[in-house]
Amino acid sequence: MRHLLRMAAHSGRTNMHARNLAIVWAPNLLRSRDIEVAGFNGTAAFMEVRVQSIVVEFILTHVEQLF
Repeated sequence: MRHLLRMAAHSGRTNMHARNLAIVWAPNLLRSRDIEVAGFNGTAAFMEVRVQSIVVEFILTHVEQLF
């Protein structure tokens, strides 16, 4: 998480602020076996990834308090 926070510090040049990093990394950091096993697709999978990205964004914006 600290590494991603360092990446977010360069968002002025890379446009990879906490939200974009969360969208990209959330499915890997908070992998859901339920989605894989059930074979979710479409709206259900999108909603699950959206929740994951919100959680990762929260963690990234509060790294110092959490870790």
